[in-house]
Amino acid sequence: MEKKIESLTNSGDVLFMMLGAVMVFAMHGGFAFLEVGTVRKKNQVNALVKILVDFALSTLIYFFIGFSIAYGISFLLPAKELLSDKQGYELVHFFFLLTFAAAIPAIISGGIAERAKFWTQALAAGIFVGIAYPLFEGMVWGQIIFLGQADSWLAGISGGIPFHDYAGSVVVHSMGGWIALAGVVVLGPRIGRWDSQGRSRPIPISNVPFMALGSWMLCVGWFGFNVMSAATLQGISGLVAINSLFAMAGGIVAALLISKNDPGFIHNGALAGLVAICAGSDQVHPIGALAIGAIAGIIFVKGFTWEQEKLKIDDVLGVWPLHGLAGSWGGIACGIFGQEALGGLGEVSLIAQTVGTLTAISVALFFGFTVYKILDATFGIRLSKEEEQMGSDLTLHKIESYPEDVTSRF
Repeated sequence: MEKKIESLTNSGDVLFMMLGAVMVFAMHGGFAFLEVGTVRKKNQVNALVKILVDFALSTLIYFFIGFSIAYGISFLLPAKELLSDKQGYELVHFFFLLTFAAAIPAIISGGIAERAKFWTQALAAGIFVGIAYPLFEGMVWGQIIFLGQADSWLAGISGGIPFHDYAGSVVVHSMGGWIALAGVVVLGPRIGRWDSQGRSRPIPISNVPFMALGSWMLCVGWFGFNVMSAATLQGISGLVAINSLFAMAGGIVAALLISKNDPGFIHNGALAGLVAICAGSDQVHPIGALAIGAIAGIIFVKGFTWEQEKLKIDDVLGVWPLHGLAGSWGGIACGIFGQEALGGLGEVSLIAQTVGTLTAISVALFFGFTVYKILDATFGIRLSKEEEQMGSDLTLHKIESYPEDVTSRF
């Protein structure tokens, strides 16, 4: 009877992880359609292909390299041995964590859209998924004792409480957003984004319904991203689910109010709220989650405007304010709203959250600028002027997003 109960528990955890992995995998379709709806028609095919190919490459690189760096687990064993560990639980756990790792190139893709070379960016994505991301992931969730472990040095200076990031505000989103910033800066702006006098010439998005579809797909999948981070059925928490919901609502309402009904800001405001709540979704009160999400929505709207108009950084989807800034806010906000005085569980430290978040920014910028600078100097990371003007669809894939429109002309 005991063995049957254990087997049933293991089976439940394997299924739980599998469902979570599939939900987050579906989010990558959301990344794709968010980019498709935002870029111009001549770059829509490239957006779809990039996200899919990056996921495939991430799967291989994370399996053979990244997962081992982060967790010290290798799958280069006979199939019988792989199944001997709780009916193959670590295999589906790998799948789940892979969907997080693959979010790094998916995030970057939106920032560097419309002018980046395909294969050079694929190489950069491989380096980030295989080395940069797993190093920081291991420091927080894995075997590299540095930030998130109870016996880390950071816990020693923050009252025994280590850095806490339940579902990746910092580990995934802040890392991805700050790496993307480096790529955007090294690439430079799209042709025509500013005139010769430096005056802004905004490039309109191509398809609001596709952009909205991408946002909806991401929002739905996010409840797998956050809730399934419990990793087991026994660890699941209703607090995580309701906090995710409230943070999303806060991001939407805040973006609605300060953007004067702009659909792009509203749909991304939902995502900003969800990005920010990942870290503390298991620690804060729902009202705290609402505040975290609302502030994240404001950060995205104001941050995107500041980035584009003041700093003149051509970040096409605004991934730095959406993931980098909102993710960093989420890491620090966990240390604020997680305190018992504000209705939280009191199991977090503001010092640890701040140090962990700043460490992520430093690691991301170091790897981002190093990788992109080296690749730019060796292979070049940007399409030629003629290729960019033609569009990455015809340049790289020899087909437009609506081929029938071309054939119907004849």
